[in-house]
This record gives sequence, structure tokens and C-alpha cells, in this order.
Amino acid sequence: MGKKPVTPLLDQISCSGDVKTLKQEQLRQLADEVRADMIDSVSQTGGHLGAGLGVVELTVALHYVFDLPRDKLIWDVGHQCYPHKILTGRRERMRTIRQGGGLAGFTKRTESAYDPFGAGHSSTSISAGLGMAISRDLRGSDENIIAVIGDGSMSAGMAYEAMNNAGALKSRLIVILNDNDMSIAPPVGAMSAYLARLLSSRSFLNLRDFAKNIVKRFPRTISEKAKRAEEYARGMATGGTLFEEMGFYYVGPVDGHNMDHLLPVLENVRDAGAGPVLIHVVTKKGKGYRFAEEARDKYHGVSKFNVVTGAQSKSTPKAPSYTGVFARALTREARKDDKIIAITAAMPSGTGLDKFAEIFPDRCFDVGIAEQHAVTFAAGMATEGFKPFVAIYSTFLQRAYDQVVHDVAVQNLPVRFALDRAGLVGADGPTHAGSFDITYLATLPNFVVMAAADELELVHMVATAAAIDDRPSAVRYPRGEGVGLTLPEEGEILEIGKGRILQQGTHIAILSLGTRLQEALKAAEALKAHGLTTTVADARFAKPLDQAMIRDLALTHEVLITIEEGAIGGFGSHILDYLTNEGLLENGLRVRTLKLPDVFQEQNSPDIMYQQAGLCAGDIIEVSLKALRRNDTSSSSLGG
Repeated sequence: MGKKPVTPLLDQISCSGDVKTLKQEQLRQLADEVRADMIDSVSQTGGHLGAGLGVVELTVALHYVFDLPRDKLIWDVGHQCYPHKILTGRRERMRTIRQGGGLAGFTKRTESAYDPFGAGHSSTSISAGLGMAISRDLRGSDENIIAVIGDGSMSAGMAYEAMNNAGALKSRLIVILNDNDMSIAPPVGAMSAYLARLLSSRSFLNLRDFAKNIVKRFPRTISEKAKRAEEYARGMATGGTLFEEMGFYYVGPVDGHNMDHLLPVLENVRDAGAGPVLIHVVTKKGKGYRFAEEARDKYHGVSKFNVVTGAQSKSTPKAPSYTGVFARALTREARKDDKIIAITAAMPSGTGLDKFAEIFPDRCFDVGIAEQHAVTFAAGMATEGFKPFVAIYSTFLQRAYDQVVHDVAVQNLPVRFALDRAGLVGADGPTHAGSFDITYLATLPNFVVMAAADELELVHMVATAAAIDDRPSAVRYPRGEGVGLTLPEEGEILEIGKGRILQQGTHIAILSLGTRLQEALKAAEALKAHGLTTTVADARFAKPLDQAMIRDLALTHEVLITIEEGAIGGFGSHILDYLTNEGLLENGLRVRTLKLPDVFQEQNSPDIMYQQAGLCAGDIIEVSLKALRRNDTSSSSLGG
């Protein structure tokens, strides 16, 4: 007789509570089904794969042991949350993830009651969890707060700040360290599982507390020595001395793929009622999918892929990516100048600096998820005559703004910032949009802020930044491909604060900052049909402004339109401030500022997001005609 067919379990799961109705011996099957379902859905949509695959068993165990959503489960970072979404009523929508109107790629409070805290950036979970735990204590309730931190997040200082505070407050908080940088090795085997179960058991905790009470009656010197002896004895057996020193009760390491190891530890910790506890869980990134296990970096985030072969679908690029152009331009400058240093915060491939590191391994530094440190580290190098380039996504530099102000700008140090992913980024949504850097950098005295209109301009701006040695500077550029221009062997050093005129007209002036320049040129061409000639200018610099060019545009045109891929308070605001203070608005000049809307835009394709933002050629045409008080806006659909 053949084997009895296995009844699918995942079809029976519509919420977290359904997991708790299963028998413990069924959880392994459920985990296998969740993993297969996740692989299938991500193969059709693209998204984050490896981190989620590594926490499937842990996710199932957490939903089995804890009473969600009454108990609060916080994922850090949200890359790990796909299995969690599958088990919390969102399985049917997984094929909409990271798409317009679909599920977010990270946890999101407005999406589900099972997402108590949103996370797109890393290392926030322990701080948020501690805030929830103290709130619980003040309220007098008894729910559990669980923070799952991993995927490199423990390299950020914020995690340790939170742990230090949690250890001092002694509030009941469960932190699970998902250690996916280790393989499952003998130290995470049977003996480790036994120790973890023993150390987390109520009997051991009660015995420990009893022993501590006895020791307290001894003289202080003996009491302190006894305490340290116990901590270090456990530390030698389990490796948790650091966390014990910070006030956490350490349990682990535990095999994160073995239900027989996970469940008793989670149950013990749930029932213990102790202060802050850290469970060290070892997992394998990409677990259960061979291609993701063998190439963990390439399968962290994926495009659509073939499940059988692992081959990811790739569109043929029409032009080099801005990231690649930056990396090659910086490498060329570094060949000429041995003072040039490259710094990244855990994103070597994302910023292109992995290519730089292949040629200059001693001049490229990956500091981990530590943007604050990256900036001040660069500032220290700048004081010694080196030329650091800090390559960080625009959205991540927000995490280091105090260091940009206090350690770089106030001291006027020539640190160069390369801001990748400036503007809207598409599927990653509002947590990753580079919307605010023009505003937060151009407000700082002495800063040079550049925005590349195309890949050729980016090459020139890298060369310019390398040459600026008397003040800080930044160049911003978007995600994705350039426009297909021929690139030179070397970039030209631009005159600081000097823009350029691409075409001359008399009625309308469009002053563009960044890659909306192509839309400005399309609009200018279409406006000819209305009998209007248009000047198109590329500002190049948000700071310092090309005041002479702006004055000329203001005095020789009826309408001046600024356009930028940034939030309110940025380039357009600086233009209006200059025009107002110079009295250039008093002769009837009509000024309109096109910028990102004052909202956090939800994920979609970048093209659609820019259409929604009103930053396409058709929008420029419509604004121009309305400013001239013309009623014919029939061409406003052009370019978007």
C-alpha cells in the first residue's frame, strides 16, 4: 500500500490563533508548507527572500507559544516578516507584496493588528519593545513583548542603547537574537539545547533567585564574587556574558530550525515572569531553498525567479545604473589620489563599493549598520587630510543627522556624501524613499549640495566632490538606470554653485534639480504647440544657488517653475527665499514649485509614483498654462 496522503495544514490557518489549535508534532509540516508557499509567492513578485526563509520555524513556534496579537511580536528588520504575514491572514495577498495597492514589504501598523510596530530600517525593535513593556507595566496588564532582532541589526548602536536601558529598568521583555551569520554547528546541538532548556526553566530560575537571596546575606565582597562567578560560569558554557553584563538573562544558543529545541525554551521564558531575557537563536539564511542557502547575498532581495532553477529574471539594461556609474567614477578618482577613502554602512553591493573594494581593499570600509559611526569616522579621517566618501542611501543618512551637523558641518570638514536612492524608490515604499535629503542638507551652512541630472553629470560631480577640500559636500542620484549618455574617461570639475542652460526661450523658465530634467525637456518641446518658448535650466546645485542665473531667469520670463525630487522645504523653498529677498517677485513674475507631495507615498513602480506626485512632463505643461491663465491644458497628459 502507498503512503497515506498528507493533509495540507496551511489551508486551515487564517489567523495566528489557528496555529495554536495544531498538535505539536504537526508544526514541522506547517513550517515546510509556509516555506514552500513563501518561495512560490516571492518567485512571482520578487522581494526579500533569504531572511524570511531562515525564520520559518521560529515564526511558527512563536505563533504557537504566544497569544498574538495580545502579546506583541516585533520584527527587526521587516525583511524577516514574510512567514509572519502568511500566518496572520495575509497569505492570499502575498502575491501583491511591494506592489501598488498591495502588501507592504515590511511590517506596517495600518496593515494588520499583528504588526504592532512598523520596521523598514533596522535596529529599532528593542527600543520599541521596551517602550511597550514599560507601558504595559504602567497600565498593569501582563502581555508578553517579544522583539526578534537579526539579519545584521545587532551591529547598530541603537540596539545596545536599548539593551542597556532595558537591563537597568528590569522590565519583563523577551529579545530573540536571530543569529543567521553562523551555520548550525555542534555548539548548537543536543548539549546546547539541554542547557538552554535547563537555564530557562522555572525550577532553575527559582533556584537562582533563592541562591541570590542567600548570597545577599553575605558580606558585599563575597556577594559580588558569587554573582560574577555564576554569570561567567554560564557565559563560558553558553557565550552570553556580554548580554548578562547589560542586565539580560541569556539563554542559548538554540537551534532555530529544531522545534524540539525552540518550543520548550519559548514556553519556559513565556512562563518565567522574569526581567529582560535574551534568547540566542541560530538560523541559516535562505534555509530550505538551495539557491538561497548557497548565495545568501544574492537571495537577500530578489527579482522574480524560477523556483526550479533559481534563475532570477533580469531585464536588459538600456544604460548603466547610477550606482555603477558612481562606483566607477570614484574608482577612477581614487587611482589618481591615494587620499580618497570609501565608507559604507553595511551596503557594499547596494552602493557599488564592493567593486571599489576589489581594487582598493585597504581604502574601503564597511562599518556595519552604523550610519552614525560612519559619518563621524569619516569626519575623523577628514581631520587627518584624507578624502572620505560616505556612500549611504538617502533614507539611511537620516539616521546620522546629528553627526552630519555636529561632527561634520559645524567643524566644516570636507566629508563627501554620496546619496544613493535619492527620490522615490518604488517597491520599498515610504520607509526607503530618499525624499528629505535636499531639505536637511541644504539648510546647513557651508554645505555643497549637488544633484545629478543624468549619469554624465554624476561623473562630473564625483570629480567635483573629490576636489572640494574646504567644506562638506553631497551628491544625490536616484536608483535605477541612467539615460544612456556616453561617459568620459574622467569627470570635469564643475564650478561650485554654477548651473547650466540647456535651451533658451522667452515665456517660461523651467529650473530643474536632478533627474526630472528629462521631463522638463519633454514639456518644453510640447509647449511649442501652444506658441510658447521655454528656457530649460539645470541648477546642478541646491546649495550654493546660482543666483546670477536665477536672477536672469526671473527678469526675462513670465513664469518660473522649479522642479525637484524632494520634499517641501528643499530647492524650491531656497529659490523662493532668494527671489523674495531680492524683490524679484514684485514685477509680476509667477513662480510655481513642483516637489514631492507632503505625504508618505505608498509603494508602487517609480514611474507611477512620480505621476502621482505630479512631477512628469504633463504636470509641468499644466502648471505652465495655468500660471499663464490659459485654459487649454489638453496636452497635460503628455509624459504622465
